[in-house]
Parts: sequence; C-alpha cells; structure tokens
Amino acid sequence: MSIFTCSVCGETLGVLGKSLVCPQRHSFDTAKSGYVNLLLSKHGTAVHGDNKLMLKARRDFLEKGYYAPLRAEVCKAVVKYAENGFTILDAGCGEGYYTSAIKAKFDKSDIAVDMYGIDISKEAVDMASKRRSGVRFAAASVFNIPVRSESCDILLTMFAPFCGEEYSRVLKESGIMVMVIPSENHLWELKSLIYDTPYKNEVKPYSLQGFEFIGSERVNFLMRINEKNDIQSLFSMTPYYYKSGRVEQQRLVSLESLETQSDFEILTYKKSRSSISADNSFGKK
Repeated sequence: MSIFTCSVCGETLGVLGKSLVCPQRHSFDTAKSGYVNLLLSKHGTAVHGDNKLMLKARRDFLEKGYYAPLRAEVCKAVVKYAENGFTILDAGCGEGYYTSAIKAKFDKSDIAVDMYGIDISKEAVDMASKRRSGVRFAAASVFNIPVRSESCDILLTMFAPFCGEEYSRVLKESGIMVMVIPSENHLWELKSLIYDTPYKNEVKPYSLQGFEFIGSERVNFLMRINEKNDIQSLFSMTPYYYKSGRVEQQRLVSLESLETQSDFEILTYKKSRSSISADNSFGKK
C-alpha cells in the first residue's frame, strides 16, 4: 500500500488504473514518466523549486561523478539504520541522483525497502522518475507532505528546506532522520573566484527540538574540474549563480580548470517525544 495521501482531504490514496484515488474520489493522474503530481491546483502554472537550468546543470554535473564520494557516504548512512520492510522518504529529492543510488544499494543487498521521493519541482521528479529506479516519486512540498503520519522509518533531507513539524509527523516513533548540509568550506575556492569578499557557510548548532542528535560525519574532498562546461554546470546549480551579477558571472567564463573543496556534513537524528519547532534552519548551499 502506498503511503501517499490525498492533498485535498488527507485520506490514503490507492491505485486505480493510471491514477491515485482516495475514498472521496479525488484523483491524481500519473505522468508518463511515472511520478504523480500531488500539488494542489492553487499553485497554478508558476514554477516551484529549482528551474530547468539549475536542474539540467546539476544532473549533468552529478552524472560526471564529481559528488560520488558524498553519494557513497549518504548510502552508507541510510543503509546503516535500515531493516527489511522499512519505508524511506527522500524529502526534497531533486532529480533523484542520491535517491536512486540508495535504492540501488538496497536492491543489491538482502534488505528490501519501500522508497519514496518528493520534490516541489515537477521538472525534478519527472527527471527522477525517468531513472526507473523503483522509487515512487511525487511532486509535493516538504511543508505539507502528502504522506500518512508515522509511516516512515527513515527520512532523508539533503540541502532542502527544513520543516521539523512535518518531518516529525511522518516519521514513526524513534524514526531516523538523515540530514546532509554544506559545511563551512564548501566550494570555497569557487566563491573566492566569484566574489571580492567571499564568505564561509554558516553552520548552525546541531540541536533540533523534537529530535535526538545521534552523530555527524564530515565529508570533505577536493574536486578537480578540467572542463569549462563542468565548471559552468557547477556554478549554475548553486544559488551563487542567481545571487551574483554579470561581472561576477563573467569571471568564470574563461576558466579552463578549477580545484575546489567539497565540504559536507551528514547529520543523523532520532525522533523524540518532545514538541517540534519549524523555525530551525541550516547553512547555505
């Protein structure tokens, strides 16, 4: 049974042909690629989440393997806590690079899990679904997750907006949350080329109300990029591209190669019984 719920009434969705339908007959069609759009119509035709340029840049860059060390460590972090029959949700899955890798890791093991991914960008979940990984994807917001309460054993959140109330709601008692954030030196050399006065990422205290902090792992490695297109893809997939002007953007145009740090932290939490505050947030990309 799917853990997805109706965005209108909150009832559990069941499969009817190529649609997901709730007992109240609210229906959500499955796209050709396989994802279901659970965003309410009030969102209209506006573009939500990452745009096509950012998504394509990120997909092209990630498929070159530059962040493969991070992907490997994230897979380990999730697999460490998983058991047979577990349900895993990637909240803010993007184009599915990490989600599909985690599912593939389980498919090669003796652990059978059900895995879901949501992202507010329909373009992103369309890309994710085309990976044919066996993950069930939906277009949905992390601030209003259309998933049954206490239905997830593990929740993964990578560089996505943090919503403690919703994350706590969908996690089972003592469920695990794996959070990946950029650490202070992430892309420092890239930022030093763009900005006259570069800044280090601010990493907030690990404590989160409603969650017990289990531990952290620092993942730091040097990327060597020797193709101009890959440098531009890296730049375009970050917020720096959209926060900089033409002068700053031009500084990378003629760059033939780049060495820059990739600096991340993988934080692990267990859901506790205490109340949740949605006001917590983490560092910049």
